[in-house]
Amino acid sequence: MSTALTTTTEALGVAVWRDYDPEACTLPGMYLGEMELTGPPAEESDRLWKLGARRVRLPEPVDLADLAAPGAAERAVRALSLVRDLTARAVLVEWKLRLDPAAPDDTWRTLSHLQPPQRLEGPADATADLRRWRDGHYLCKCLWRQGPGFVQIRDRRWGDLRRFTAEEPEYHRTIEALAYGAPAASVPAAVLADFLGERLVLAVGELAWWMPYRVNRWIQEAMAI
Repeated sequence: MSTALTTTTEALGVAVWRDYDPEACTLPGMYLGEMELTGPPAEESDRLWKLGARRVRLPEPVDLADLAAPGAAERAVRALSLVRDLTARAVLVEWKLRLDPAAPDDTWRTLSHLQPPQRLEGPADATADLRRWRDGHYLCKCLWRQGPGFVQIRDRRWGDLRRFTAEEPEYHRTIEALAYGAPAASVPAAVLADFLGERLVLAVGELAWWMPYRVNRWIQEAMAI
């Protein structure tokens, strides 16, 4: 049975439009309004897509700097999951990110496959880091796929192409468990250590969260990715 988090104590509020372009979003019928996302995280991006969402704004920052408060890690993971899943659909996501100033300088790069945030806080040179994030971002930068009898991750966040392929079923089960966050202690320690070593999993408080996405919209033929 999956130990992934499927609910949180709070809804995730978003504002939603039918188009990417800010001018087009001012036309009648383009604004879908403010929504409270309370359902299972795995279904939220699908629901927004089917409603016609092409631009989504998260008004509250995703805070990875202060995770001590009850529910803070769950809220952060829920928001990050939405950003990841909408990025996979090439939906424009407007969000803000706060990193722990004590985190390693390249922490932002582990998230650089996601739609770049509008504002980045925490790093010593946040302005330069955000500029590098924006300049280097493209769809399919870090993704995973399941083939017949194996799981493969293709990661270009560090400039070169890195592949991680696993045939053991526990790797796929761990990805499923961590897809929307789960306690780190709830998955096999050896598998988690491999994923952490490859920087494919993000530690968010006591939770572990799977960072790569399964792409929904290819920018070119799949064989070229």
